[in-house]
Amino acid sequence: QVQLVESGGGLVQAGGSLRLTCAASGLPSNVYSMGWFRQAPGKEREFVAGVSHSGSSTLYAESVKGRFTISRAYAENTMYLQMNTLKPEDTAVYYCAAGSWRRVPTKTADGYNYWGQGTQVTVSS
Repeated sequence: QVQLVESGGGLVQAGGSLRLTCAASGLPSNVYSMGWFRQAPGKEREFVAGVSHSGSSTLYAESVKGRFTISRAYAENTMYLQMNTLKPEDTAVYYCAAGSWRRVPTKTADGYNYWGQGTQVTVSS
């Protein structure tokens, strides 16, 4: 049974930081890329950041470049998203995703076949 479990969300003031964690288990392949997406109320789910199978290649949305850093600990099947200089517009539910048999990340949701339940991030002004 595949499980992606996010943690680390919460309420933070603008300019603050949060670190999200995604723990993966039960994936059918040892090769997989991972990513973070987010969805704000009334908006479509959007790509935030992605990391390759090896962890050596990353991809970011323009809106978070220079503020967010994605990384993964492959041996622990864990992925992180360090979010700095948070803005109110970063408020959303953040979802972890995994793309089995995919070595490189993609910005499109259909490149990922497993999803977590999400964790709420709220940034107050």
